[in-house]
Amino acid sequence: MIIRPVAMKDLPDLKAIAIESGPGFTSLANDHDFLVQKIERSIASFANDVRHAGDQSYLFVLVDPVEGHIMGTTGIEASVGTRRPLYHYRVGDAVKQSRQLGLTRRQQTLTLGTHYAGCSEICTLFLRPDYRRAWAGKLLSRVRFLFMAQHPERFADTVIAEMRGVCDDAGQSPFWRWLQAHFIDLDFATVSQMVGTGDNGFIADLMPEHPLYTHLMDKDAQAVIGEVHPQTRPALHMLKSEGFRFNGYIDPFDGGPTVEARLSDIRSVNQSNRCQVHIRPDSIEDTGSTNSAWTKGGQGKTLMVANTKTDGFRATVTQAARYLPAHQMLEVPASVAQHLGLSSGAEVWFSDLEKQRNSNPFFADAQTTTPLLEANRAH
Repeated sequence: MIIRPVAMKDLPDLKAIAIESGPGFTSLANDHDFLVQKIERSIASFANDVRHAGDQSYLFVLVDPVEGHIMGTTGIEASVGTRRPLYHYRVGDAVKQSRQLGLTRRQQTLTLGTHYAGCSEICTLFLRPDYRRAWAGKLLSRVRFLFMAQHPERFADTVIAEMRGVCDDAGQSPFWRWLQAHFIDLDFATVSQMVGTGDNGFIADLMPEHPLYTHLMDKDAQAVIGEVHPQTRPALHMLKSEGFRFNGYIDPFDGGPTVEARLSDIRSVNQSNRCQVHIRPDSIEDTGSTNSAWTKGGQGKTLMVANTKTDGFRATVTQAARYLPAHQMLEVPASVAQHLGLSSGAEVWFSDLEKQRNSNPFFADAQTTTPLLEANRAH
């Protein structure tokens, strides 16, 4: 498995992913022009000499290097809420008290606002159900942090992730269903498409300006506030293990939570390593089937390894590499080095995924056919 920046040749696969991911995954809206622009913007972002976070978007694809299939996507927005407002509901409390009567009432409220202007956002994580295999989910999620560790000047100090909220089997959001009935007469699929292609002006025009009292909502809408889609639970679990936390902000369309962390506090950022690479000839253990290549040998540790390029960025996960701390050197087989575009003596970044091992079947079980989703916005 190889991670690389998206290319225009990937457009047909992105269209397929946009359909497979379903309503609510607006990071990849099923719109030809939008997807073309997203690819073009990503290509320009990787190619440009960037000194600070701005209007850049980095979209990566996970590729089967043997068959060339696109297995999934993952992305980073360098600075959100700057080109257009990024709306959230803040979950809070309103307290009413009468000293005369000795009565106090505390009620949960949702207040609309723009709270994350200028933050970086990780997004667009989707692992296609037909390409499940061991470590694919971890690679898709954590490779972004390895890229951010290499290029901190390209990103903000605060990083957020907007998690996809709960939808029913028909792809409808109970949270939005209540809002639609009372405020905005647009179905969830239409709203998702509009937001995904950049049209969110209706939020300020039609959403209520005053706080919403959640006890006025129906029970189905109340039940999903701050909850995630079942297919998003493993992604949320992984982000929590990286140090992300929920601070009370939810998506205004499906009620899904937004989690945040300081870039320097993200575990895969501060535990990443930089050293030189030494290339050794491939051994019998370095070869195998399409699904197991590079996953044997070494010392049994599972490492995420990447070169230090930007538009030529490449990363993979392997157990065939060996870190030699006394020499500040990472030894990798020739086959891995070739796919990463590495030569002996070149700089390489890596992170030990074994330190963050968990038993979550969505990440460890190659037989699972459930897709993996994460964020639900596009920018």
